[in-house]
Amino acid sequence: MSEENKYILQVKDLHTSFATDAGEVRAVNGVSFNLEPGKTLGIVGESGSGKSVTSYSIMQILAETGKITGGEVLYHGEDISKWNEKQMQKFRGEKCSIIFQDPMTSLNPVFTIGNQLMEAILLHTDKDKKQARERAIEMLTLVGVNEPESRLKQYPHELSGGMRQRVMIAMALVCEPDILIADEPTTALDVTIQAQILELMQDLQKKLGMAIIMVTHDLGVIASMCDEIIVMYGGRVCERGTADAIFYHPAHEYTKGLLRSIPKADNMNEKLIPIGGTPINLLQMPEGCAFCPRCESAMKICLKQQPAEFRVGEDHLASCWMNVKEIYEAQEGGSMSSEKKNNDYLLEVEHLKQYFPVHQGFSTIPLKAVDDISFAIRPGETLGLVGESGCGKTTVGRTLLRLYQPTAGKITFDGKVLFDSGEQYDENGKMIVDANGKPVMGKKVDVNMMPYRKEMQMVFQDPYSSLNPRMTVEDIIGEPLDVHKLYRNKKERREKILDLMELVGLNAEHAMRYAHEFSGGQRQRIGIARALAVNPKFIVCDEAVSALDVSIQAQVVNMFEELQEKLGVAYLFIAHDLLVVHHISDRIAVMYLGKMMEIADADELNANPIHPYTLSLLSAVPIPDPETARKSHRIVLEGDVPSPLKMPTGCPFRTRCKYATEKCGQEMPQLTDRGNGHMVACWNK
Repeated sequence: MSEENKYILQVKDLHTSFATDAGEVRAVNGVSFNLEPGKTLGIVGESGSGKSVTSYSIMQILAETGKITGGEVLYHGEDISKWNEKQMQKFRGEKCSIIFQDPMTSLNPVFTIGNQLMEAILLHTDKDKKQARERAIEMLTLVGVNEPESRLKQYPHELSGGMRQRVMIAMALVCEPDILIADEPTTALDVTIQAQILELMQDLQKKLGMAIIMVTHDLGVIASMCDEIIVMYGGRVCERGTADAIFYHPAHEYTKGLLRSIPKADNMNEKLIPIGGTPINLLQMPEGCAFCPRCESAMKICLKQQPAEFRVGEDHLASCWMNVKEIYEAQEGGSMSSEKKNNDYLLEVEHLKQYFPVHQGFSTIPLKAVDDISFAIRPGETLGLVGESGCGKTTVGRTLLRLYQPTAGKITFDGKVLFDSGEQYDENGKMIVDANGKPVMGKKVDVNMMPYRKEMQMVFQDPYSSLNPRMTVEDIIGEPLDVHKLYRNKKERREKILDLMELVGLNAEHAMRYAHEFSGGQRQRIGIARALAVNPKFIVCDEAVSALDVSIQAQVVNMFEELQEKLGVAYLFIAHDLLVVHHISDRIAVMYLGKMMEIADADELNANPIHPYTLSLLSAVPIPDPETARKSHRIVLEGDVPSPLKMPTGCPFRTRCKYATEKCGQEMPQLTDRGNGHMVACWNK
C-alpha cells in the first residue's frame, strides 16, 4: 500500500510563524506526523508548545499575522496547504472539523445555538431546514444537552461554560467529517460528561472510520483515547510513539517531566514534581535543544546542536541526545503530611440556599441552584467540591464570597457571622416552623463584606471574562494591592507584582501585555496571581487549574500546597478533575443538583465511595495509564437529569439511580455519619 493510500493526513516538516512588533514568533518548527483513517493521534505539551497552531495550520485558520512558511499538509496525498480559500471552505466542516478550546469566543454571540448548528448542516449537506433542525436536536442530545429543543432558541451567553463546549462538539460532529481535530475538547466539562463525549467520539470513529487528532494537556484523556502520541515543546516534536511506549517507556526528559507532573491515583501523598524553569521564548529560539535550559540532565552538545530523531523502540522515536549517551537520572519527590494542627473552623456554612428567580409568563419560579447544604473548612485545610456541570459548585463559591446575595442560611468566617437569614433548625436539620407552617425566625445578620475581601479571594473558572481587557497584567495583579494599600512605594509594588508573576510561571516581560495576548492557561495564571496578591486566609478555586497543561498544573498545585503549609491558607477547590481534587484535598464533598450527597476524607472517599452518584463519578475518571484505562469500567447512569425548574420530590438523583425506592421519592435524606466523619445522604446505603 502506498503512503498516500495508507494515510488520510500527512504533515511534513511544517513551519508556521507569526509576525509581531517584537519580531517573528516561530510557533511551529518542522513538525511531521502521519494519521491513519480510524486512528487517534494525541498531541501533548505545555501552553505555547505549538499544539493548537499545528492544528490551525492544517485547517488554515491562522490569525492575520500567522503564515505557513514551509512544509506540506497532505490530505489523501494532495497538498492542501496550497489550496485557495474556496477549496478550504469546502474542506472545513465537510472533510475536517475542529472543536475549539474556548467556546465563548468561538460561538457567534448574535446568533442562536440553533442557527449556528443548522448553518453547518445546510452548508455541507443536502438537508432542508426541517431536517437540519432535527439533526441539530439529535446532536445536542448525543452530547448530553438537556432540553435540546429549547436550547436551539438560546444564545451562547445563556449557557454555562460546559454547556457551550458541548454545543461546540455537536457543531464539529454534525457533518460526520473524515478528520476531527479536538483542541482541548473536554477542558470545561465535568468527568461524567467528559466520559460521555469521549465515548461518543469513539463510537462515531468506529462507525465512520473517522480519524481524530486530540490536542490536550490531560494525559488521562490521552491514555484512554489515543493510539499514537506526539509530544511537542518549543514548536518541535520531541518524542513520538504508541500510547504504551510514551507512558511506560518515555525517552525524552520533557516527556518524563510531564508524566511526573500528574497526580497518581495510587500515591496521593507525594508532592507533584513540576518541570523546573519557564517555557521557552519563541522569539529567541536557541541553537541547540529547545528544552535544554530546563533539563537537569543537559550536556554541552544540547546547547549547541538540535538533536535528530533517534529510534528508541519499535515505532518509538525521541529527539534527545541522552538516547545516544544512555544517561538517565531518576528523580523522586518528597512526601507531605495532610494533618492539620488546628481543629477550629475557619469557615462554617449552615443550611445555605441560593435561589434565582426565573420568569415564565406572568409567574416567577425559583431555580434552586443551591438547596440547603452545610459544611465547614478548617484553617489550612482543602475541601474539594465536585459534581457535574449545573450541580451548583460555582454558585456555592460565589455565594460564600457574597458575589451573590444568599437566599437563606448562615455563613461564619473566622468566628464572625457574615450572613444569617434567621431560620432556625432542630438537631436533625429540620427547619423549625410555627403552627401556621411559617419559619421561626431568629436574629438576621448581613455585614458589609469590604473588610473581608482581603481575607477571602477567588480564582475564577473563565480567566478571559474575569480579567479587564483594558488593563495590563501589572495593573490587574496590582489592583488588589492598590485597593488594600499593601505597599509603601511604586518600587515595592512592582517588586511584589514581579514576585507573584514568577510564582505562577509568568515572565517579567509579560507585565505590560494585555489579557488577549495570552493563551488560556497563561490567563488563568494571571488570575491566580491576582488572588494571591493580598495573602488571603481563604481562597475559592473555581476550576483554577482546568485550563492549564499538566506541567504548569503541577507547579500551580504545588504552589497552592506550599502556600498552605507556609501561611495556613484554606481552599475550597472546585474542579471536575477528580485525580487533581483527590491529590490536593484533605476532604471531598460531592454535589448533585444543589444538594450535598457525600463528604469524606479524600482517601476514604476514593477507596470507599458510598453514594451511587459518587461511584459513577469515580468510574468516569480518565486514568493516565493505557492498560488500566482499557480494563476500567464506567458506570453508565440511566434516566434523565431533572430540569432545575422541575425538581422531583425527595432525592434529586433518584431519576438516574438503580437503587431508588419509594422512600427516595418522598423525602430527601439528610447527611448522616457512616463512621470516621464519612457523611452520606442516601436511604439505601
